[in-house]
Amino acid sequence: MRGYLRAWESNDPGDIGSLFADDATMRFAPYGEAHRGEDAILEAWLSRGDLPGEWEFEWRPVAIDGDLAIIEGETRYRDGRIYSNLWLIRLGDDGRCRSFVEWYMNQTDESVS
Repeated sequence: MRGYLRAWESNDPGDIGSLFADDATMRFAPYGEAHRGEDAILEAWLSRGDLPGEWEFEWRPVAIDGDLAIIEGETRYRDGRIYSNLWLIRLGDDGRCRSFVEWYMNQTDESVS
């Protein structure tokens, strides 16, 4: 998580790339497009990149079982948006992420009930 938060804050390709195995997949929604491999993950991450200092993130592990970690979080943006996050992360033997799937809900979207 420290590495992920460092990469999120910096948007540095080296920080981001160091998190993921060579053949890793990342999904920003459970049924969304799977971004596979470092180049695709970097492109997707940076196209959505939050600027440093515009967000705060609190998190806690919900479960850790073998190579699977489930993280619950809350992202608060300076503009008032608040998101609930749930991440499913599968790690390889080397500690790098093999699979990352994100669920998020906008707590401030009044059209969602």
